[in-house]
Amino acid sequence: MRRKLARPAVLIGLSIGTGWIAWSGVTLFLPVSLLCPVLWSVAPSRKIAAMISAGYFLAASRGLQQGVATFYQSDLWPGLLLWLCASSGFVVVHTLLWTANAWARPFCYLAAIVLMAVPPFGITGWAHPITGAGVLFPAWGWWGIGAMTAGLMGLVTRAWPVVVIAVWGVWLWSVATWTDPALPDGWVGLDLHLGASLGRETGLQRHRDLIQIVHEAGHGKTAFVALPESALGSWTPTVERLWIDRLSGTPITVIAGATMVTAKGYDNVLIAISAKGGTVLYRQRMPVPGSMWQPWQSWLGQTGSARADVFANPIVELGGKRVAPIICYEQLIVWPVLHSMLHDPDVMLAVGNGWWTDGTSIVDIQRASLKAWARLFAKPLVISFNT
Repeated sequence: MRRKLARPAVLIGLSIGTGWIAWSGVTLFLPVSLLCPVLWSVAPSRKIAAMISAGYFLAASRGLQQGVATFYQSDLWPGLLLWLCASSGFVVVHTLLWTANAWARPFCYLAAIVLMAVPPFGITGWAHPITGAGVLFPAWGWWGIGAMTAGLMGLVTRAWPVVVIAVWGVWLWSVATWTDPALPDGWVGLDLHLGASLGRETGLQRHRDLIQIVHEAGHGKTAFVALPESALGSWTPTVERLWIDRLSGTPITVIAGATMVTAKGYDNVLIAISAKGGTVLYRQRMPVPGSMWQPWQSWLGQTGSARADVFANPIVELGGKRVAPIICYEQLIVWPVLHSMLHDPDVMLAVGNGWWTDGTSIVDIQRASLKAWARLFAKPLVISFNT
């Protein structure tokens, strides 16, 4: 009896450790997540497979409950509820697709990989093991996605020890030769440390301070300066005129986050501003579900939700380059990145406003994921965060 209980306990404990280590915010640790399919495949029952999946996902997303509590200035209960709700898609998919049939198992896991990578389940498809492809197969691009998918399928077969040895060898080689993605020429991404005031404090002095930071960063050959999500607050004609006036006489183009209020809610956007004018560069495809994107409001005839442009604007044109913008939450899931990569951009541009994640590893996980994707597709990467 004790042996029957010990094995599930060990498997669940290993799944928790896997999620915790793989998603600790260190890019080179991402391939640790490949242990999850192995644990899932050797589960003695569907019930244990569900517990293994839950342990992995909840450990990987452990910073959510604290972050939500900070964002709403509340106790941990709302964050805990959201944490459990967010895990439900991952757990349901992996539970229903678990099978004791060794021949069917790789195809069932392939279905799980796909379902957790694209909407609707992919909307909360955090901690996806395929993110580690950039560490194991840098510069392989779509071939790397194929190789990683084949590897994940192999890990749920009886030959998983051989696959693990192969992955281990590739991982050691990658660790020995790893380099972070390059910054494109003429670009700079500015990290700010303005906490919750960014995007909320939108007085004239705040804009003047940001403009001064941009001028200091935009010396020499720098032509494009990226500022974090929400940096401009609400995008209005007055804000536009101020920035155009202060950028007059410079070659600088600023790419900064802002909010555009609409009749039904708002858009979370990136604005490109230069001495020639300002324009909406990008509308976020996937705002944070629950806190920003609240589709039930439109069903109830209410307003206030952020709009989700799910499959819109995967790339934008800026300065003769094709740019793949990725805003905040989009960096934690798979499909916005792959959607953009289908169009072969020249540059990845990632911005975020992570002040609410203080004390968690969420921003580090976002940076780690971005670096992995950029290395997989051999793209220069610009990052700008506020903490």
